[in-house]
Amino acid sequence: MRPLALVLTLGLTLAACGPDTATTGDGPSTSSSVAPSVAPSGEASGEGSAPPAGGGTQTDTGWGRIWDAVPPGFPTFPGSTIADAVSADPVSATYAVEGGDPGEVMAWMQTALETAGFGTESLSGPLESGSFVLESVGEGDCQVETTVAPMGGLTVITVRYGAGCPAA
Repeated sequence: MRPLALVLTLGLTLAACGPDTATTGDGPSTSSSVAPSVAPSGEASGEGSAPPAGGGTQTDTGWGRIWDAVPPGFPTFPGSTIADAVSADPVSATYAVEGGDPGEVMAWMQTALETAGFGTESLSGPLESGSFVLESVGEGDCQVETTVAPMGGLTVITVRYGAGCPAA
């Protein structure tokens, strides 16, 4: 896993320099034919201010109030690994995929979220940085923002799981 740690460090360095300095990876494409088969779990948390039964916490962000973690069963791209140190911004989850094509990763995430019951509200990208942003909605006030961005040889997936969504 040392090469992954090196790539994550490089990704952090590129991210600290700003979005215009990140480069797209020319590594091998990591597409997946694995069909998503996940569903959201838990109960809606009303105003989103009370922690879920499992003891989750929430954070206020510029995007809105989010859960500090995604619930069990939340869609994760095959082969991705948890990469909490990649984002300095508060997010619910961060994953990294070595080499993956951001467009293919985003297409998989969109399908997986729709299969899990989250409708697509909007999809932007590729943006100038090569990233994609998916806005999804669930029942009630549930909103999810998924960003897929190239960082060196990695494709980084960040999720903001709104406080109006079912708790973990």
